[in-house]
Amino acid sequence: MQGNPETFFNVLMRDMREGDDSFIDVWADDAVTLWLQYSTQWDSLAHVGAEFDADGDGVAEPVYYNGYRAGTDLVGPTNDARGDGSNHVCFAHHLGLEHMAFHGVQGRGVLIDLAHHMGHEWRGCDRTTLDEIMAADNVVVEPGDMVLFHTGFATKVLEWNRNPDPVEIHRMCTYLDARDEGILEWIAESQISALIADNYAVEGMVGRGADEHLHTLLPIHHMCLFRLGVPLGEMWYLHELAAWLREHNRSRFLLTAPPLRLPGAVGCPTTPIATV
Repeated sequence: MQGNPETFFNVLMRDMREGDDSFIDVWADDAVTLWLQYSTQWDSLAHVGAEFDADGDGVAEPVYYNGYRAGTDLVGPTNDARGDGSNHVCFAHHLGLEHMAFHGVQGRGVLIDLAHHMGHEWRGCDRTTLDEIMAADNVVVEPGDMVLFHTGFATKVLEWNRNPDPVEIHRMCTYLDARDEGILEWIAESQISALIADNYAVEGMVGRGADEHLHTLLPIHHMCLFRLGVPLGEMWYLHELAAWLREHNRSRFLLTAPPLRLPGAVGCPTTPIATV
């Protein structure tokens, strides 16, 4: 259904009650303005693209996964005043999360508990450390798995009771070290279907140091969303799940986590359920 929901509801109620005062019903509906990537959420393949010579003519153009074009297949905010809010948001004609919602998101989840082994200091996890943690916990990742990294970040944020420390929040808990080529190789070689963490970006936002060549700010986002077609999950709360799995000497479970079916959504909240 298209159009303004508020207008639709008001017209519907007016037409139903026109000339008739015998109704005793009391009605309640609701509305919300929602930032789609501010909480437990999925990043779609339309979230991050790159400048890439998709035409083979020596000139790089902004494109997304599978060559979809910025400005055509993914449309950004415009200056026209349409009055329906659509000029203030991005809209993905392709690669939006409505496709994940339509087909569903359900499969085997595998949790890797970085927090248990690495603590809560601001520290990157490289390939060597990752291999050691997986071996210690007998974690096996197979093609098609959805892999979740428990860093403890979301747990710490909730402990602040909606009043986070603006400094400490940027220097706590572990993250995947995307500056380590071994981590990127592991992601590609594992053939996973989704990469998820309980922090705000999966990887640390630490840049590439003194690299003077053209490079991406977020190598794991670039690898997953642009090159591989692997969606990212961020800010998932994994505390109880990680504790239960460790208590039962397990790392696998059934994961169900479809996003909202919002056409053209670049990112979207989800309410994940782990069945153990």
